[in-house]
Amino acid sequence: MAKNKSHDGQGPTQRQLRVGELIRRTLSEVLQRGDIHDPDLNRLSITVGEVSVSTDLKVATAYVVPLGGGDTDQMFDRLKHNQSELRRAVSKALTLKYAPELRFRLDETFDRLDETRRLFAQDAVRRDVED
Repeated sequence: MAKNKSHDGQGPTQRQLRVGELIRRTLSEVLQRGDIHDPDLNRLSITVGEVSVSTDLKVATAYVVPLGGGDTDQMFDRLKHNQSELRRAVSKALTLKYAPELRFRLDETFDRLDETRRLFAQDAVRRDVED
């Protein structure tokens, strides 16, 4: 019985990581340069923190956050509205067999980092760590 790689509990493959990083860079550049023909999207400063790619490379999930903590609802509305144009722009820059479907999720890395710092600043935790 063949083992299904997507369910074996291991992390992403080197290929998934490499493709995800290429998509992240390309998507960041497209958004930064204002290559999309939507003035509302081009006015937003969006940070693409990470892109994770499915095992078959057909779905790419971009973790994004508005720079300066702006309006996330407007950001997601504009990204969803321009999803197909963003997909075309990304696929044009990459040499993949399929243009991956782009999905957007809020990047909560900074929130988790702030929470971790807050926890480590507590007296009880600091005592345990220093001992």
